[in-house]
Amino acid sequence: MNIVLMSDRRVAAIAVADCGEPLVDVRGTLLVDDRRADPAGAFAHLRQGVLDRLLYSQSLLPEGLRLLFIEGYRPPDLQQQYFEEYADELRTANPTWPQDQVHEAASRYVSPPEIAPHSAGAAVDLTLVDADGNELDMGTRVNASPEESDGACYTSANSINPQARTNRTTLANALSAAGLVNYPTEWWHWSHGDRYWALMTQQQAALYGPRDLP
Repeated sequence: MNIVLMSDRRVAAIAVADCGEPLVDVRGTLLVDDRRADPAGAFAHLRQGVLDRLLYSQSLLPEGLRLLFIEGYRPPDLQQQYFEEYADELRTANPTWPQDQVHEAASRYVSPPEIAPHSAGAAVDLTLVDADGNELDMGTRVNASPEESDGACYTSANSINPQARTNRTTLANALSAAGLVNYPTEWWHWSHGDRYWALMTQQQAALYGPRDLP
């Protein structure tokens, strides 16, 4: 499978025509996990249109299953921090790599800040839980890096067990039906309205660009 990474020039070339939708707090509407919580509650925000699509996705899930929201909006400075930290890890582990190789490899796991769907309120990290709130087996934990998971974090990884494959397919079918697109290196990352979504769905412009939380 030929995966288009966030660092691809075609993603950066997409124009942004921000529709002005507000960032809204999803707490009280979706089941929200607090592992990525921040003091300002930024993590629990999404653009209204993305939240609407998640609610529709949830209605399509088999009985007894729910979405578990992990992280949505990410302030641009935090996105920059995450990207630089992971790039530093890669440089340390691969001292012979040139800068462009480090940048591309880092984008498998953390989007370059200038592109980041999370900073536009357009992306969400999420998983599935059963009726008792237990997370389903998805093959890796949410936010497992390619190094940690030996590539099993890739959505179409062949190394996961059949049950995890079924669960990923269930999640993907519901989210795709609502118009979200997956970042293929991270089974948990889905977005709508950002530059990556625009490229994958052949739109001329993104609906949402990076912004600060009011």
